[in-house]
Amino acid sequence: MRITVPAQPTGPLPDAWRACVGTGRMNLALRSDYRDSLAQVQRDVGFRHVRGHGLLSDDMAALRTDDVDGRTHTRYTWTYVDQVHDFFLSVGIRPFLELGFMPSQLASGDDTVFWWKGNITPPRDHGEWVALVQALLRHQIDRYGLDEVRRWPVEVWNEPNLTVFWKDADQEAYFRLYEATARAVKDVDADLQVGGPALSPGSDEWFAPFADFVTRRDVPVDFVSRHAYTSGPAQHVPFGTYQTLMPPQSLLDQLDAPRRHLEGTRLAGLPVHITEFNTSYRPDNPIHDTAYNAAYLAPVLAAGGDLVDSFSYWTFCDVFEETNVPTSFFHGGFGMLTHRQVAKPTYHLYTFMARMGRDVLARGEDHLVCADPDGRVTVLAWQPVGGTDAPEAPAEHRVSLSLPVRVGASAAFVRRERVNEHDGNAFAAWRELGRPQSPTPRELDLLRACATPATSHAHAPVHDGRVDVDLVLSRHEVTFVEVLPVTPTHHEGLDDRRLLGGDDDRLVAAHERAGA
Repeated sequence: MRITVPAQPTGPLPDAWRACVGTGRMNLALRSDYRDSLAQVQRDVGFRHVRGHGLLSDDMAALRTDDVDGRTHTRYTWTYVDQVHDFFLSVGIRPFLELGFMPSQLASGDDTVFWWKGNITPPRDHGEWVALVQALLRHQIDRYGLDEVRRWPVEVWNEPNLTVFWKDADQEAYFRLYEATARAVKDVDADLQVGGPALSPGSDEWFAPFADFVTRRDVPVDFVSRHAYTSGPAQHVPFGTYQTLMPPQSLLDQLDAPRRHLEGTRLAGLPVHITEFNTSYRPDNPIHDTAYNAAYLAPVLAAGGDLVDSFSYWTFCDVFEETNVPTSFFHGGFGMLTHRQVAKPTYHLYTFMARMGRDVLARGEDHLVCADPDGRVTVLAWQPVGGTDAPEAPAEHRVSLSLPVRVGASAAFVRRERVNEHDGNAFAAWRELGRPQSPTPRELDLLRACATPATSHAHAPVHDGRVDVDLVLSRHEVTFVEVLPVTPTHHEGLDDRRLLGGDDDRLVAAHERAGA
């Protein structure tokens, strides 16, 4: 069935999908591979904020102590913090500050997470923690200016509902930390934006007591945050993990969860930031490398902006080390880009979204159509996929659209880019290469070439102000179509039938018979 797309837009395309992106711990931003990847992401997509763990962890050295003559001397040290934030701003992205983990000098215990040992315990003295937070913020303001830092959201901790991230998942202790931190932030400047509680999926029961706590004690909250993943329990294999997946609609339901759970509370109506989302929460699940991942997330990017103010893909590249250093080039990392900047299918989904038109004309279960004021029309189309329990996706999926074309255009230029199980799929090429753990420079060049989306273009007739576009999508395909109105220009004397130099009727007729 052909869908007739209206000519009048329904409104602007929300760009909450581009408001923030996730990253590995902050110390990794000192590496060249990381920096090359973020620079490429910013050129091709252009995120506004970046969020990651470990800003205050020991490997950032924000707090240093030195014992001299029987006395402990303390100094705040911003050497690495400055290098990281200077770099972020140089490529056009702002920090989304996640305050954590606990510097060991301030920690109340020795419990840590990840191989790089981020401390997950409360501060032994909230006053010392407050002093560190305020020193950090004041330094940022001195360096970048108050107006700039007011645009950096400040999130208190990460997933305190999980024992791996907050000792004993102690709700009362987190609320105390949140209160001390939020008041400290506001004491620096009342217009700095602070929020939380950065919950992992499955712990929405924290929202009601959090709202009650901050209301009873009049604690500042400028936004609420949550994470969203759709994967089941980990099925471990050596250096990897497989998991079941719920359908994509589950992600949209999770994006909507804070609004539902906070309805009727003081926090209702506040901005909602999903500060992490993906299919799997594991950094070693091969699903992240696949075309399926892109097709799965396409309807989420198309519709998620109606539900939240931001939803941050976790993460922009595979320079990421929660479960230690990856053992293979493709290893199921969260990143849109591998190490050495090889694009995965999900990366192309984001670059396609970045090129969509300004205004929405139509949305459906397998397509998004937008337009720009100059008459350019864009289409993002995908093969709908389900979760683990859904039937296998068919070999083909058809999307037929009747698109409006600017009044007066006699034809249209139609350009299409495709990513699927074969095209624009470096993971497929890597498998065909024999799954090299550490690709050679030549193999890297081959993988980058194979990661390029397949492209086609055509000159299409316009009838009654419309052009028909019939798309046949292969398994797990995401495709981008750009339609430009054509106004022919006459070039006197030019005749493509004479490209071989013939000028008599016989040669021209032969040229036409050859199909030129």
